[in-house]
This record gives sequence, structure tokens and C-alpha cells, in this order.
Amino acid sequence: MDHTNHVRLTNAELRADLIEGATIYGRDDEEISSVDHIHGTGDDAQVVFDVGGFLGIGSKRVALYASQLDFMRDEDGNVHAITQMTTDQLKDLPEHID
Repeated sequence: MDHTNHVRLTNAELRADLIEGATIYGRDDEEISSVDHIHGTGDDAQVVFDVGGFLGIGSKRVALYASQLDFMRDEDGNVHAITQMTTDQLKDLPEHID
């Protein structure tokens, strides 16, 4: 996916109604997950999502700060995020428990 024309979200836009459900892509544009929910707003918000597994079986819930993801909007207005972490690095994160 070419992100050249995508617009980065501002801190004010990093809120649940905009980013919950957003697809998270890895640095090689592989689809890793989607945002389940967030705690807080802006760069300090914790973005919670599942990694690994298949159809929800064997997956692990993890969290990153919004500042660790690059949230943007594509030409159609769809919000998505990119992480520079690999799937294996994400799987090594501690499990997030609400």
C-alpha cells in the first residue's frame, strides 16, 4: 500500500470513535490486526489489539501507545495505522489485561 498521499491524524483525532476498528499494518504492509479499543486520547492513549492466532484462536491481546503507531487516513477517508514492529516483536509484548 502506498501511503504517500495519506494524511496523518492529529493528536486530537486519536480518539475511540475514529480509530477503533482501524486496520494495523506492519512495516512490510502486511495486515497484522485491527484496533479493538483504546484507553485515553492523543499520543498517550493505549491502543489495544490482538496479535497472532487464527480467527481469534491462540491470539494475544497487547497494547501500544498511540505514539508508537502511525495513524493516517487514506484517499477514501479510511483510518489505518502502521507499526515498525514485526509480528514476532508484538507477540513478545506483555499481555494486556483490561
